[in-house]
Amino acid sequence: MLLTARLPGPALFSSRCRRKFPPFPSHFAPFRAIPSRRAFGSIRASASIQSPARTAAGGVPDAAMDAIQRRLMFEDECILVDENDQVVGHESKYNCHLMEKIEKEHMLHRAFSVFLFNSKYELLLQQRSATKVTFPLVWTNACCSHPLYRESELINENALGIRNAAQRKLLDELGIPAEDVPVDQFIPLTRILYKAPSDGKWGEHELDYLLFIVRDVSANPNPDEVADIKYVNREQLKELLRKVDAGEEGLKLSPWFRLVVDNFLFKWWDHVERGTLQEAVDMENIHKLT
Repeated sequence: MLLTARLPGPALFSSRCRRKFPPFPSHFAPFRAIPSRRAFGSIRASASIQSPARTAAGGVPDAAMDAIQRRLMFEDECILVDENDQVVGHESKYNCHLMEKIEKEHMLHRAFSVFLFNSKYELLLQQRSATKVTFPLVWTNACCSHPLYRESELINENALGIRNAAQRKLLDELGIPAEDVPVDQFIPLTRILYKAPSDGKWGEHELDYLLFIVRDVSANPNPDEVADIKYVNREQLKELLRKVDAGEEGLKLSPWFRLVVDNFLFKWWDHVERGTLQEAVDMENIHKLT
């Protein structure tokens, strides 16, 4: 599959990742909740993971990292891919988000972004928690995370692995039960490739699957992951964008969400309202956004 679609801007990416593929081992109405932390399943850490002492150069010291976020950074194994979305290996979430490795080793990993609309065609947004290592307290789409290097989330057919991961993380981050977001209701629209620094130490370099779903759901946000959530209609989102651009209220958006908003979202919103999302599907191309 070729990476054929390109939007304006300089290319930020160079050589493909060369790790070998190993065997499996305001007027917005917010929701607020303070649930207890759910237990995470243990995932075997990669043998190539670096110790904090060797990798902590700039940014917040590893010792100051929130305990839950720290554990996930070392236990979660992200899927490494090349720029054509071919799996080339796996690596810890920690190493995948170090800008030093992103720049020097061109480390690129799979991700997904869920755009969830209710039956009134309002879009669910979340504000990332203050303890998130990358982009804390920014507003973004309903759920943004990574499929893990496990069999159920590596299934390429119809992006089933990605959809399985999205269902898992919607429960973990927003407390949305699996029955509210059936795997077969996610529509993968396209893929984007982008790179964005968060601070001097951390950043993102992702091949991101954009999943759309229209469902009324019950949400019970996990405060370790999410600071706040709210639904917005088109005009409310445009007002949020205006405030972000004007620097009002300290509001910020995640870089991937802003890229999707600026390039795709409003025309896709038309398809959501008309029930014609399938017409917008483009899984053949990977859009390199800058």
